[in-house]
Amino acid sequence: MTQLRIPGPTPCPPEVLEAMGWPMVNHRGPEFKKMLYEVTDKIKKVYQTENDLYLLTGSGTGGLEAAVVNMLSPGDKVLSVSIGVFGDRWANIARTFGADVVPLNFEWGKAADPDAIKDAIKANPDIKAVMVTHNETSTGVTNDLEPITKVVKAAGKLLLVDAISSLSSIDVPVDKWRCDVVISGSQKGWMVPPGLAMVSISREAWQAFDKARMPRFYWDFGKAKSYYEKGENPWTPAVSVVYALSVSLDMILKEGIQNVFKRHARIGQMTRDGVKALGLSMFADERYASNTVSSVVVPDGVDGKKLRQLVQSEHDIVLAGGQQRLDGKIFRIGHLGLVSEKDITDLLKALKDVLPKVGFSG
Repeated sequence: MTQLRIPGPTPCPPEVLEAMGWPMVNHRGPEFKKMLYEVTDKIKKVYQTENDLYLLTGSGTGGLEAAVVNMLSPGDKVLSVSIGVFGDRWANIARTFGADVVPLNFEWGKAADPDAIKDAIKANPDIKAVMVTHNETSTGVTNDLEPITKVVKAAGKLLLVDAISSLSSIDVPVDKWRCDVVISGSQKGWMVPPGLAMVSISREAWQAFDKARMPRFYWDFGKAKSYYEKGENPWTPAVSVVYALSVSLDMILKEGIQNVFKRHARIGQMTRDGVKALGLSMFADERYASNTVSSVVVPDGVDGKKLRQLVQSEHDIVLAGGQQRLDGKIFRIGHLGLVSEKDITDLLKALKDVLPKVGFSG
């Protein structure tokens, strides 16, 4: 069976996929209401939050757009902290809806500097919100979020966090760190097919929502709130993906969320150590290396696309390439959600076999 080692979609446990086949129910009936409430309560445990939390039918990018249009008005100044492709994407979403985006871009492969964020806020005191990608899958870097949150909240600004590829795999204590809006996506560490975004919303975020005037319809947090009070979603939800999520959450909570975080940390380190033992170099600053995706430099003289093709054709393991200006320069290994030490051992054996065939001698 193919081993999917990309940053998402990620492999799903058999019982999760089996749940996708459960019979449909009335999404405005008592069965779904019960499941919606149960699933939401379980997600809150993983988020470590008592804030309001809603399921949105869409990808993680939909959740990023929802955060923008529900928190801001056209012309509002927002600080965009970007360390890669997805940070840039979020900034572009905000621009599209008329926000005045102040970019704070860091070198790809490096983490954001909290002091630089502090200086940017000081230089732009009328900033309303700060957007931060916690885990940047395009570069394999995890921002040190806690000191960033302290800087942002000390300045009295809203903190919007893209935790799409971190939450459920990397520790994000939402309430402890005072994060205002936090987005995640089902196709990452939650071990579920694509189709759901989750958003948590703080009390301060609701105050911003009351003043926000960007156009919104499908992504309206107010509608999500009013319908959730009735045990419904405002629009037709991805019922079968909710079924799957109900099963995966039980698995996560049974393992214990702190144990899940430790497993990802252990496997992330194992991946990096194994890659370096093969003579390859990591792209990300290892002080901030992600425990959900590893970025590996394609050696000089090696065709990265051919490398990935051989790993797939000869070993049935799928790796991801680089994005945008990193295309052909790195390859990426996803190790989030359903992943074990054996999966990484098999991958490292495959790389050891294939590297000489693409001209790498170590």
